[in-house]
Amino acid sequence: MTVTDTGMNFNQELCALLPRLRRFARTLAGNRADADDLVQMALERALARAAQWRPGTRLDAWVFGIVRNAWIDELRSRQLGQRIFAPEEHGAGVGETPFEGQDLALSVQSALARLPEEQRMAIALVLIEGLSYREAAQAMDVPIGTLTSRLARGREALQSLLGGAAGVGA
Repeated sequence: MTVTDTGMNFNQELCALLPRLRRFARTLAGNRADADDLVQMALERALARAAQWRPGTRLDAWVFGIVRNAWIDELRSRQLGQRIFAPEEHGAGVGETPFEGQDLALSVQSALARLPEEQRMAIALVLIEGLSYREAAQAMDVPIGTLTSRLARGREALQSLLGGAAGVGA
């Protein structure tokens, strides 16, 4: 959905995307503090580069791409020993929920965290965030065939990690 389709302005549409951006960032980062920092960084970049967004295109795919790039930048800086985010131990208990099915949710979250970055990102964009293959490929800056293979391998790995549970990605 484009900003012009909704009748919302750019800033309103960004605000409406916040829950989805946080969910995607938590999938990438693995903990709430890092995810919140990642979303903040991505929103700052999106606002600073608002003129680069092309009206008539999906804002969510564009911003997911910014989140992805911000995460890649963070991983690179961590490899250089420059930690920007909170230590890993601050992520204890992330994703815990008092609702029924907590064990399954934690199992899926744990299995998802064990996937390679590329597969986890593909699954997060397509299966969790609902982007089309084309939009997810664009957000990840890869050809659609690459996205498709990453998604297929990720689904297989999740099914294996979850003990062959039916319905993963169905």
